[in-house]
Amino acid sequence: MALLNKPREAQRHVDRWNERYPVGQAVTVRRDNGATITTKTRSPAELLSGHSAVVWLDGISGCYLLNRVTPVTEASS
Repeated sequence: MALLNKPREAQRHVDRWNERYPVGQAVTVRRDNGATITTKTRSPAELLSGHSAVVWLDGISGCYLLNRVTPVTEASS
C-alpha cells in the first residue's frame, strides 16, 4: 500500500510500529535491487517529510519505507 498523500495513515503506521518493535529489532528489508537482507533498526520509525513512514537500518545508508521492512520474530524465524 502506498502511503504517499496519506499522512494520518502513515503516522498511525509509525505509531503502531514503535509500540510493537524496539530500536535494535531484527528485520529483513527488500532492497531497491530486489534482494532481501537481514539487519537491525537503528532508530524508531518516523514520519519523513510529513507523508512517508520510514525507519533507519544498520549498515544501510538512508532510510526505508516501513512497508519494505519486516520484523524478524521468533514465530517467523
